[in-house]
Amino acid sequence: MATKPGILTDWPWTPLGNFKYIVIAPWAVHSTYKFVTDDPVDLGYSLVLPFLLFRILHNQVWISLSRYYTTNGKRRILDKGIDFNQVDRETDWDDQILFNGLLFYIGIQLLPQAKQLPLWRTDGVLMAAILHAGPVEFLYYWLHKALHHHFLYSRYHSHHHSSIVTEPITSVIHPFAEHIAYFILFSIPLMTTLLTKTASIASFAGYVIYIDFMNNMGHCNFELVPKRLFHLFPPLKFLCYTPSFHSLHHTQFRTNYSLFMPLYDYIYGTMDKSSDTLYEKSLERGEDKVDVVHLTHLTTPESIYHLRIGLASFASYPFSYRWFMRLLWPFTSLSMLFTLFYASSPFVAERNSFEKLNLQSWIIPRYNLQYLLKWRKDAINNMIEKAILEANKKGVKVLSLGLMNQGEELNRNGEVYIDKHPEMKVRLVDGSRLSAAVVINSLPKSTTKVVMTGNLTKVAYTIASALCQRGVQVSTLLPEKYENLRSFVPQECRDRLVLLTSEALPSNKIWLMGEGTTREEQEMATKGTLFIPISQFPLKQFRRDCTYHTPPALIIPKSLVNIHSCENWLPRKAMSATRVAGILHALEGWEMHECGTSILLSDLDQVWEACLSHGFQPLLLPHHFKYP
Repeated sequence: MATKPGILTDWPWTPLGNFKYIVIAPWAVHSTYKFVTDDPVDLGYSLVLPFLLFRILHNQVWISLSRYYTTNGKRRILDKGIDFNQVDRETDWDDQILFNGLLFYIGIQLLPQAKQLPLWRTDGVLMAAILHAGPVEFLYYWLHKALHHHFLYSRYHSHHHSSIVTEPITSVIHPFAEHIAYFILFSIPLMTTLLTKTASIASFAGYVIYIDFMNNMGHCNFELVPKRLFHLFPPLKFLCYTPSFHSLHHTQFRTNYSLFMPLYDYIYGTMDKSSDTLYEKSLERGEDKVDVVHLTHLTTPESIYHLRIGLASFASYPFSYRWFMRLLWPFTSLSMLFTLFYASSPFVAERNSFEKLNLQSWIIPRYNLQYLLKWRKDAINNMIEKAILEANKKGVKVLSLGLMNQGEELNRNGEVYIDKHPEMKVRLVDGSRLSAAVVINSLPKSTTKVVMTGNLTKVAYTIASALCQRGVQVSTLLPEKYENLRSFVPQECRDRLVLLTSEALPSNKIWLMGEGTTREEQEMATKGTLFIPISQFPLKQFRRDCTYHTPPALIIPKSLVNIHSCENWLPRKAMSATRVAGILHALEGWEMHECGTSILLSDLDQVWEACLSHGFQPLLLPHHFKYP
């Protein structure tokens, strides 16, 4: 929002929220009906809706490419991260596509010259190009300078400049009034070709795609225009801007006003003197040096859209299944086939920085279901090992194994890789110690007894042992699990380990639940029970009269930057204990590996104090919070 919003700031359909697409529905239905019934068919009118969908896809491709390339640092222009405020501000980037679509539909209906346009006319395409290079670029330059006058800037254009670090969709984030001005400006070539009867579908569609392409390129925050183009044709520097050229406008504000052609900045002396230097520097920039890597994987087939490089606004909220995913099943199916047969290496999905550490999240392109298939075990282990060796080669200090990348049956909680490569310098962390500490410190201070259900993992054994040593009674529902825990808990406090009877259920209001907890076990709890997961996955919620806590996670400190997407099902600004454990391991300079089945987890206070000292805080959710 601008600092002093002026008139026509909001879009007319803003009150409709996610139902805004209804404004285009009557036109889409009418054009489809006319396509089926008319003879001859007005192809231009019928193609408006497919063209709008193509523009949405085109923009989404740019969003994904930009986020992918800026993650590893190569050719990145600005290092500063973005935040949830910017993502929220830029969520409605498709408003201008709806606006253009409505005007196209209305224009075709009202203007006789817009009906039955041919597919191609060379004279119309050339006329549109000349008119853009001349009057459009010239008028835009002066309009843009006017928008930087304090009166208009504070009421309108400051909304666009709220994004210092730009993404492709930043290019169309303007108040409604600005978009009206831009449409009038860009309609000069289109209306001229209509009035001269030289218009064609190609000239209209090509011009709009050109504007979209150049807008997205100029705001993508990585340099992609090769230097050889300017060597082959030196005048091109006056005719085509670069991402670094426009990035300077967002950091310096009073330079580089041109639309797509820097010519007018050269003519009127507003060219930023560092434009060439920044261009060269950005092109030569290599990949970031990484200190900590969090190795995770895809969860459900739909989780591909929740990646940071997927749907930006969707990824900025905890993952949940949405209705529109049913419409995307062809893409979902293709992504599953691609990951199964072609994707053999992890890819970088996110970058962050904290204190002096550079952090990255790497994704193993495999889903939960594939981890459960025994015949895929070796292939997945090979991919994890490949990622670990790649991290070691790049000088990474710590690699944390997230979600199902560590497991007793899969790789002995990472111990397999330590035994196979004892010489590697990267330290492996499975986060068990911090996960246990988070669960223990999530308990109300008045807790005297808990119930433990689900599979017994290293975390479960550690929590049970620590709680018994602290005077808390730990109860189990099954004799087999009771015996297994009893063999792990120190002898002097085994009397605090209890096999629960049905009579004792009402007095146990806190249940610690691991993976494998059944619906029947949840139903055994009394009303008002607090369910706390001890694994990295959320619990399936079968009880409306009970409270469900998050999986082990922490609230991040403000100094951890470039956080603008949610980690799976966790809320905003929360990070899984496993991921935080890797960061703490590097910050504290701990030299040992922290994974494997043979390690007895001890000194939970040490890791918890380190966690708090670096600004991480316990994640305490309100009682009404619901996981998807």
